[in-house]
Amino acid sequence: MSGEDNRWGILYCPKHGITASKKRWAKIENCLKDNDIKFDFVQSEDQSSVTRLINMFINNGYKTIVIVGGDSALNDAVNCLMSVDSSIREKICLGLIPNGLMNDFAHYWQLKENDVNQIIGWIKQRRVRKIDLGCIHYTNSEGDICHRYFLNCVNIGLISAIMNLRQRTHRLFGSRTLSFLFSLILMIFQRLDYKMSLKINSDIIKRKIMTVCIGNASGYGQTPNAVPYNGLLDVSVVYHPEMTQLFEGFYLLFTGKFLNHHSVHPYRTREIIVNEAVKAMVSIDGRLMKTPVGSYKITVEQEVINFLIPA
Repeated sequence: MSGEDNRWGILYCPKHGITASKKRWAKIENCLKDNDIKFDFVQSEDQSSVTRLINMFINNGYKTIVIVGGDSALNDAVNCLMSVDSSIREKICLGLIPNGLMNDFAHYWQLKENDVNQIIGWIKQRRVRKIDLGCIHYTNSEGDICHRYFLNCVNIGLISAIMNLRQRTHRLFGSRTLSFLFSLILMIFQRLDYKMSLKINSDIIKRKIMTVCIGNASGYGQTPNAVPYNGLLDVSVVYHPEMTQLFEGFYLLFTGKFLNHHSVHPYRTREIIVNEAVKAMVSIDGRLMKTPVGSYKITVEQEVINFLIPA
């Protein structure tokens, strides 16, 4: 396997069900052939294989790497790209065909799962936009200094807990809508606020907070004004509302008016320092991570990934 300049390396991350996966890939493969695309295709088995296969594409000199997957697979891809020298990364463009449980970064660019032929046509046009990445810097339970990049957002608190429930219940129900509704019901039994200490710009916030979203992009609707190319992060800090106000908040979230809720306090910054977030779960691009030990900070790196966007 070798990467000619015009040959795509395609990583297919199936969602669920062998039959559904085969049909989905068959549709994509036919669209690629109709567009006269030269490509090499590999399929992931799990999270660890995504990293291995992306590194294989990079090491074999592919200039166009296309992820057929969701936010988590895309997150693995950008972290692989950020692990190599910038001179190598500069020559690689990353494309996306949404195929995940959560496709929020794809939705930001108005990429829809069913528009496969149109998306492939856009990638073929090779319209490149340099985009930012957020980065969380933390210490793990072994005392190692770590970092992880993100395209979409970092969530701290209740929304991370709901995302964790949603992913677990999705395996039970199969339906995204049913899994989310069931997660909202289970949310009643979750802790609704967390003792936090945050530093955002010159503001020091010390109080009980329900959830924090640090968005490089739309943040699953919580940072709707964020854009991944201005060198800034949008932050939504949500104080603990009453239960009726909580459900009003979810309504505003679904209708794109999240910032209108009086319990939501928005910021724009280059750095946020989390000095304390007692027992609050943390998720990166929709995937739960082990809770960092001690304080941690989230920063932004400007224009570090070549992303193929719609024409």
